[in-house]
Amino acid sequence: MVRHRSSYSSFSRWRFLHPSYYLKRPRRLALLCILFVSATFLVWDRQTLAREHEAEIAKLIEEKEQLQNRLQELAQSLETKGRHIDHPMKQEGTEQQKTFYDNAVNVERRNKVKAAMVHAWSSYEKYAWGFDELQPQSRSGVNNFGGLGASIIDSLDTLYIMGLDEQFQKAKGWVTNSLDFNKDVVASVFETTIRVVGGLLSAYDLAGDSIFLERAKQIADRLLPAWNTPSGIPYNAINLVHGNAHNPGWTGGASILADSGTEQVEFIALSQRTGDPKYQEKVENVIKRLQSTFPDDGLLPIYINPNSGHAETYSKVTFGAMGDSFYEYLLKVWIQGNKTDGVKHYREMWERSMQGLTKLIKKSSPSSYTYIRERSGSALIDKMDELACFAPGMLALGASTDDTDKAAEYLSLAEELTWTCYNFYNSTRTKLAGENYIFNEGEDMVVGTSWNIMRPETIESLMYLWRITGNETYRDWGWDIFQAFEKQARIDSGYVGLRDVNSGEKDDMMQSFFLAETLKYLYLLFSPPSVIPLDQWVFNTEAHPIKIVPRLDSVPNLGVQQDGQQTEQVKSDQGSRHGRFETIGRIKNNILERTKHRERLLGRKEGRILTSTDI
Repeated sequence: MVRHRSSYSSFSRWRFLHPSYYLKRPRRLALLCILFVSATFLVWDRQTLAREHEAEIAKLIEEKEQLQNRLQELAQSLETKGRHIDHPMKQEGTEQQKTFYDNAVNVERRNKVKAAMVHAWSSYEKYAWGFDELQPQSRSGVNNFGGLGASIIDSLDTLYIMGLDEQFQKAKGWVTNSLDFNKDVVASVFETTIRVVGGLLSAYDLAGDSIFLERAKQIADRLLPAWNTPSGIPYNAINLVHGNAHNPGWTGGASILADSGTEQVEFIALSQRTGDPKYQEKVENVIKRLQSTFPDDGLLPIYINPNSGHAETYSKVTFGAMGDSFYEYLLKVWIQGNKTDGVKHYREMWERSMQGLTKLIKKSSPSSYTYIRERSGSALIDKMDELACFAPGMLALGASTDDTDKAAEYLSLAEELTWTCYNFYNSTRTKLAGENYIFNEGEDMVVGTSWNIMRPETIESLMYLWRITGNETYRDWGWDIFQAFEKQARIDSGYVGLRDVNSGEKDDMMQSFFLAETLKYLYLLFSPPSVIPLDQWVFNTEAHPIKIVPRLDSVPNLGVQQDGQQTEQVKSDQGSRHGRFETIGRIKNNILERTKHRERLLGRKEGRILTSTDI
């Protein structure tokens, strides 16, 4: 019985495959035919749609390339007539040609950073509106930078990039109606330049509102008397009403290297956008003066005599506080200047400084952490500031713009230093870095000054290293640091630093650079590279992105035609992003506007992603 049932059951299963089964049952045969025809039509329809979709995508890409070629032909035609146009070029190996896929993890991380910015901004708005900075625990405002609303101006581009439009518009309204530079206060030329001038210019480049350019020009004009010294090396402090400039007493009358050599990006950009060369001339004269006595190893002491223009050799050499951003700007002005002959000396000086940097490099024991020492006279000091953690990003940026054998050396050193800087954070109980570290033989790194004021330098380098190498590890390290900030620094009324990274004791200050730099670099770390692409923008030392446009000296005898007739003064209004290129810019924008729809179809925009079409 069992065998019989098994045999019958087997026959029953296979009878549906025999033709005679359906010949005896016409209805089932008809149903089978209908199912077969339907399945065939469905497969054919899907294949047809796929082919049509591929053809449409190919057509869109072809149309985009044709538009780019037309733009390039227009640019070449204008250049033959002595006119210039800033246009996106297809270059082998450039950042925008790399394909990066945005995944759910990084979208979530980016949104967490954006939420942190909303919390920080809302707290400032509630408790310290109009003041320079928020004291979160006191729930009050404080003016550390002359009462110029530093946190508002520092936050403009961060709000814009993150797509926080309501907050951006309120900040813009304050700049328009309440920002007042006519204050009888002594302001730092350096801090005012990188935060206020830089922040306003970045907002202008991103949003195109002329009020930002007007305000940048107004404050820059109040700073200009600081350069009226025998050598052209600026004094580092100035009264904004009376124009009286001087150096702080604790420097012995000397100007500080970083404070004097970190206005070039901003003032050159201001000349580019206003057509007035006076800003560029002031800051470039500083570099020419320093170049005339530049040492063989490219390392300058931190104190410069404003009368003679010579470095005070008794002062230390460092890539940390008071030295750092001078070296950063040597590279960035070269990039900002389109790497032309007019800025070649900046790159040459930077290359020489990097050779000097290698002589300061040492490895710790027993873990072989690579670190940058300081130098006092002929003595080398085994100490490294967290501020010096900008150097890995600078080296990686230098490597990405170098086609020689040095590029690999720069990138390798950048990777080693980034590992050290990450461990500045990872080695403490709070997972936040101290202000500086001492390296003793056999002890690796030991926290020196133990506070943490939410500095951005390590995150800045992580952003550059990820952009340039594509290594996701750098994003993971950045996420670790962000989580530590959320755990240790976040309170109900904003974010605070730590007085001690070992005990976790909190201070009472939310630095404006936390909004300008730290959160912005974190957001960019978890964003696609098309958000502020590095081949189209250059970051000032306060993380304000400045659009790369042609230099003023690319036009001979700016402001005067060769026949001696005066040319039309360059003006900028709300409809113009880049001053003297206004008319050409309209032609370019008409062409590029037509590609925006295609860019979106091709999936290249996410949120407020800035590409070559966002000029």
